[in-house]
Amino acid sequence: MQNHRNLFPKRTKELKSVVHSAPGWKLFGKVPPRENLQKTSKIIQQEYEARTGRTCKPPPQSSRRKNFEFEPLSTTALILEDRPSNLPAKSVEEALRHRQEYDEMVAEAKKREIKEAHKRKKIMKERFKQEENIASAMVIWINEILPNWEVMRSTRRVRELWWQGLPPSVRGKVWSLAVGNELNITPELYEIFLSRAKERWKSFSETNSENDVEGVSVADREASLELIKLDISRTFPSLYIFQKGGPYHDVLHSILGAYTCYRPDVGYVQGMSFIAAVLILNLEEADAFIAFANLLNKPCQLAFFRVDHSMMLRYFATFEVFFEENLSKLFLHFKSYSLTPDIYLIDWIFTLYSKSLPLDLACRVWDVFCRDGEEFLFRTGLGILRLYEDILLQMDFIHIAQFLTKLPEDITSEKLFTCIAAIQMQNSTKKWTQVFASVMKDIKEGDKNNSPALKS
Repeated sequence: MQNHRNLFPKRTKELKSVVHSAPGWKLFGKVPPRENLQKTSKIIQQEYEARTGRTCKPPPQSSRRKNFEFEPLSTTALILEDRPSNLPAKSVEEALRHRQEYDEMVAEAKKREIKEAHKRKKIMKERFKQEENIASAMVIWINEILPNWEVMRSTRRVRELWWQGLPPSVRGKVWSLAVGNELNITPELYEIFLSRAKERWKSFSETNSENDVEGVSVADREASLELIKLDISRTFPSLYIFQKGGPYHDVLHSILGAYTCYRPDVGYVQGMSFIAAVLILNLEEADAFIAFANLLNKPCQLAFFRVDHSMMLRYFATFEVFFEENLSKLFLHFKSYSLTPDIYLIDWIFTLYSKSLPLDLACRVWDVFCRDGEEFLFRTGLGILRLYEDILLQMDFIHIAQFLTKLPEDITSEKLFTCIAAIQMQNSTKKWTQVFASVMKDIKEGDKNNSPALKS
């Protein structure tokens, strides 16, 4: 059998000689300037001819006549070229028509370029205006509102300014004040529970004891710790700051671990890592823990994180009252597919939209949530449904569920908040709290009527 390495020996030698004869081309040498490229290629050709005795004939000149003054940079300009000599030449009319078509294409391209330039300019102008508004709002918050918090927090002026979004520099402070500290947690108390968490992490790694600690089995606690590790790795993965080795990994791990020791009755539930992460981005570690614990102690969050089914059903039933009131057509469409709110609301409420919406938009939702309370979480949900109502009306059960589980990434703050503002949180003359209370009353009466004790 013929050796494969000798199939093209002559060609290989020729290539090697060309490569080695090129002046200035070294492995770590400087690349020759662009203007010398043509001269260098001629030298290589001359040396090749002298060594091999062969003469490289120049390529035959094209018989085609160029009827334009520039080389075409894209296939668009090829329409102006004459046909090859073996094909019939263009008529004068055809050449003129091609020139006209080319001019139209160029004009259209210029028009698109101008339109895109105007669009970029508009975006930059809006961004500059937004930055100016944030800067002026920051001065008002720092100098006027925060020093007089209790007096000014409920005024119309502050509420309107709040709706527009909090400046990032004061966001954490405002959140802390709005959430409050009914649990009276101090930074020292956080350190105590963090120390306990670290001791337990250490003991779990050293022993496989199955003894119960404070009424919660070791197996349950180990499951919580494993879930924390897993969830942290999936928390805002695109930011690369909460994953192992990231600057906030240990802080997030500490806050979640300390909370499981502080509230062993609740433990760790999936979704908590997103809430803690958003707080860490806006507050110092101890303040983030205080806000986290108090936030999760609110009735709505406690009902969801403790998986209190009866309370969750009441929240869903109240949501549906306002759903039907505001978006009756979409409400009936969902009903026709037996698509219930728990399919999409649970993920939104568990993470307070921080997983479902872009982070900057989620923070703005948090701003108004801290102002209005749990009602705004459900109002935001209705705002999302309103924003995508036309699309959702064309979908079936599976596609609706998939769409609402993973919302489009290009959702903007302006569009969403315009839709949220259009949602009326009033049913007849009843507001959210009144409707929720009446739903609770109806469910309790229904439970009594269905009670086996009453029937007997």
